[in-house]
Amino acid sequence: MEKVYDVIVIGGGQSALAVAYYLRRTTLDYIILDKEAMPGGAWQHTWDSLTLFSPALWSSLPGVIMPGGNNYYPTRDETIDYLRNYEMRYNFPVQRSVTVSAVRREENIFILSTDKGDYKARAVISATGSYVNPYIPAIPDRELYKGTVLHSAQYKNPAAFAGKKVAVVGEGNSGAQILAEVSKVASTLWIVQEAPSFLSGEIDGRYLFDVATMVYKAKQEGRTYQAPTLGHIVQVPAVKEAIERDIYHSLPAFDRFTENGIGWNGGQEAAVDAVIFCTGFSPALQHLAPLNATRADGKIHTNETIAIDIPGLWLVGYGQWTGFASATLIGVGRTARKTVEEIQLYLQ
Repeated sequence: MEKVYDVIVIGGGQSALAVAYYLRRTTLDYIILDKEAMPGGAWQHTWDSLTLFSPALWSSLPGVIMPGGNNYYPTRDETIDYLRNYEMRYNFPVQRSVTVSAVRREENIFILSTDKGDYKARAVISATGSYVNPYIPAIPDRELYKGTVLHSAQYKNPAAFAGKKVAVVGEGNSGAQILAEVSKVASTLWIVQEAPSFLSGEIDGRYLFDVATMVYKAKQEGRTYQAPTLGHIVQVPAVKEAIERDIYHSLPAFDRFTENGIGWNGGQEAAVDAVIFCTGFSPALQHLAPLNATRADGKIHTNETIAIDIPGLWLVGYGQWTGFASATLIGVGRTARKTVEEIQLYLQ
C-alpha cells in the first residue's frame, strides 16, 4: 500500500523550516518537499549584496539565534548559511529537487503530483513563499523596447550595467539597495509609484516589527492603534552611503516603453539601456490550482494559515494574509507553532 504521511510540507525555505521545528516535537509523520537542490530557499535567488534590514537577533527562526548580535545586519550569504545550518542541526526530513506541480484532494487524502512521482498526505502545509513569482506591471509598448528588462529576482550584481544608463523601478527597500550599488557603475534613474520615504538612521526592522506588533495586538483586542508615520526604507550601510552621494532623486512612474527607453504621457522620454523592476512578487500557489480555491487576486481565502474552503490545508509564510509578519524570519515562528497545533487537533 502506498505510504500516506500525516503531513507534507511543500517548500524548503524559512517558513517550511519554522513549521518543521514544531512538527519534530510531535509524533506526526511528516516530510518536506523542496524544489531547490540546496538549502536556503528563495534567499539563493536574491542579489549578491543583499543585506537584511533587521539585525541578526531580530532575524532568527525559533530555537536558534542568527549569529551577529543586535547591531549587525546579516548578508544574503550569511542568511543562506544560517538556514542551511538550521536544517542540519535538526536533521529535518527534506527531499530535494522535488517540484510539486499539482495538489488534489480525494476524500480525506491529498495527492501531490511531482516530477518524482505522487505523494499522499492527510494534511498539507504550503510554504512556497512570497518571493518566487516576480511581479512586473504591464506597461504599454514593452515589445518595442530594445533594451534589457529584468526583475530584482533576476538581478545579481551591477557588473553587467557598467557604463550604461539604468532605470530602477520601485520605492521599497530592494529598489533603494539595488539603486545604491548600480549607481556606482552606471548613470541611474529612480522611478517610483509613490514618494519614497526613508526611516531615520537609528530606526530599522526592529522598530518596524514592534510597531506592527502593536497594531496586530490592538486589532486582536478590538481596538485601534494609530501607528506613527516613519517611512519605509531602512538605512542599511549601503543606503546610508548612497544618501551621502545624493543619488536618491525620484521620477514618477512612466507610462510606456519606447524603442530606446521609457516615456511619460506628457511627452517626456528618457533613453535607458536597462530597466530593473523592484516591484515585488505574487504568491506562488499554482500547485494548488486543482483545489479550485484560488481567488482572482491569486490568494486563497484563509483564517490566518487555515485554508477555509479546503479542510486539511494550511498556508504559511505568504505575508499578512496568512498571519502577522509571517513572511519574515522572526515572524513566521508564531504562525508556524499555531499551525502545527491546529494540525494536531485536525488529525486526532
